[in-house]
Amino acid sequence: MLKTTKILLILMFPIHILYAQGYATKIMVAKDGSGDYHSIQDAINATKAFPDVPIQIFIKAGTYREKVRVYSWNTNLSIMGDSTGSTIITFDDYFKKVDLGRNSTFHTYTFKVEANDFYAANLTIENSAGEVGQAVAVHIEGDRVVFKNCTFSGNQDTMYLTGENRRQYFKSCQVIGTTDFIFGSATAFFEDCEIVSKKSSYITAASTPENAKYGFVFKNCKLIGDEIEKGSVYLGRPWRTYAKTVFIDCEMGEHIHPKGWKEWNSDGNAFYAEYNSSGQGSDTSQRVDWSFQLSKKEAAKYDIVNVFRGWEPRR
Repeated sequence: MLKTTKILLILMFPIHILYAQGYATKIMVAKDGSGDYHSIQDAINATKAFPDVPIQIFIKAGTYREKVRVYSWNTNLSIMGDSTGSTIITFDDYFKKVDLGRNSTFHTYTFKVEANDFYAANLTIENSAGEVGQAVAVHIEGDRVVFKNCTFSGNQDTMYLTGENRRQYFKSCQVIGTTDFIFGSATAFFEDCEIVSKKSSYITAASTPENAKYGFVFKNCKLIGDEIEKGSVYLGRPWRTYAKTVFIDCEMGEHIHPKGWKEWNSDGNAFYAEYNSSGQGSDTSQRVDWSFQLSKKEAAKYDIVNVFRGWEPRR
C-alpha cells in the first residue's frame, strides 16, 4: 500500500519538480515547454515564501525576454542557468522609456534581487536598450547575495548594487558597460572578474554610506578596454560623499586614465586606493593626490570574510 501511494504521488506532479516539506524545492524553466514553466518570473512567483529548505530554479538554454524580480520573501533561492552563452535574460527598459520622473533609473532593471541569501550562476543578464542613457541590467538590494560565472551586459548603469550594510559577492563574472556601470551603496566584492569598458568614461560610482568600512572591492580582476582610446577610462568617481573603492592585485589595460580617479560628489571624503596593480594602465606615478596606494599590511585587511563582517560566501 505504501509503495502504491508513493507511485501515485509521483504521477501527480511534473517529473522536474522535487518536493520537500510540502513545497517545490527544484523547478525547471524551459522555453521549449520541456520544463515546469516557460517563464522565469512564473517560476519565482510559484515558490514558497521564506522557505525552510533552499529552493533551486534551473533555467534551460534560451533567450528569456522578461523583467525578473526576486522578491524579499524569496529567501534561500538559487537560480542556475546552463551557461552564460546559452541562458540569457534580457530586457530593454531605460530612463526615458520608463518615464516615471527623476528616479526612473531605478525602474529600468532587467533582473532585480530584493531577497537575502540569493545565489545565481551560469547566466547572462542584459539590458539591451543600447546607448540611450541610464539602463540597468541587474539591481541588487539583498544581503548575502552571490553571483558566480555570470555576465552582466549594458551601457550606462549596468549594475546597481545597493542597500546599507548589504553584502554582495561576484565570482568569475564579466561586467560590461560604459558610464558609471558599477554603482551604488552596497559592500560588493568582485573576485577573478573581467570588467569591460565599452567607451571612454568611468567604471565605478560608489555611494558608500559614511558608517560603512568597505564599499566596492575588486580583487584579482582584469580591466579590459581593447577598442577605446588609451588613457580615457577612470577607475571611478564618487557618487556620494563617502564613496569607497579599492582595486587589489588587478590587471589594468592601457585604457585606464593615468590619474585613475575623477572628482565628483565627495567633498574630499572619498577613499580610493590600489594595491599591486599590473598591466599597461597600472602606472601610479600620475594618480590623483587624494587617492592611496595600500601597503601589503593594509591590503591584507581586504580579506573577504573581514570585508563581509564574518560572512563567507558560497564559492
